[in-house]
Amino acid sequence: MKKTDLYKYTLEYFEKAMPVAETELNYDTPFSLLVAVILSAQCTDKRVNMVTPDLMARYSTPEEMSLAHPDEIYNYIKSVSYPNNKAKHLVGMARKLCSDFGGEVPETLEELVTLPGVGRKTANVIQSVVFNKSAMAVDTHVFRVSHRIGLVPKRCTTPYSVEMELVKYIPQEIIPKAHHWLILHGRYVCKARTPDCSSCGLTDICREYGNQIKK
Repeated sequence: MKKTDLYKYTLEYFEKAMPVAETELNYDTPFSLLVAVILSAQCTDKRVNMVTPDLMARYSTPEEMSLAHPDEIYNYIKSVSYPNNKAKHLVGMARKLCSDFGGEVPETLEELVTLPGVGRKTANVIQSVVFNKSAMAVDTHVFRVSHRIGLVPKRCTTPYSVEMELVKYIPQEIIPKAHHWLILHGRYVCKARTPDCSSCGLTDICREYGNQIKK
């Protein structure tokens, strides 16, 4: 199957299977989403959603969080992964938002990655979800699913190389949605240890499934 046909088949399947696909992180403002995405690194969205209500009730704006000490933030987020580092990142991020961006979450990748705790993946999530830009955030789910299906060649061994390959073939206008399709498919169907191939509608074209059948 040609690469363009593979992408067409895959995207059409997701459109039918998941007509509504969006982040599972709870948020009310661009700032609260940025906080949640920083907290979600190597942590489940479910866990993050458990700690953000109290955290954001106490520090609802960058200005309020910028005045906090990391130890105060830690008390709210100690149940997430790497709470010490994330507490420092959140305070540093809030302070930089206030000092450099007037307390507003910036729109561009170049500006976002200057914030403590914000790498390319986090920046792409914010660009996609908040500003509806054609940014493809590659987390572990996107990386795994893209390789298993065969959307990206095996030589794509870094999140950046996977991102570059995906955006070449996915129409710009649906990249924000496609990002969530891949994440949700990886979270609930194409799971890391026990992929549920019996409930997947992509087995006809999936590279990994085909390789398993041949064995």
